[in-house]
Amino acid sequence: MKEENKSLLKTIAELSTLGLTMVFATFIGLAIGLYLDSKLNTSPWLTILFLIIGIAAGFYKVIQVVIREARKKENNGTKKDAP
Repeated sequence: MKEENKSLLKTIAELSTLGLTMVFATFIGLAIGLYLDSKLNTSPWLTILFLIIGIAAGFYKVIQVVIREARKKENNGTKKDAP
């Protein structure tokens, strides 16, 4: 298999995990909020707070991956253009 094809498959595999990352970050935030609300009797405030934190963490990770992939692509383009 060509190196170019391996790189493409690796990129596709990394990017396909972004949806799962968003879902897991959201559910982890939700679970922490529900747990703390049940222990501290603050319903629904900590659930809402940690749900928002989980969603923000998911978006942050997605943005990190997109920026990293864009930089990789930019660096690969400059290497190919060099003599």
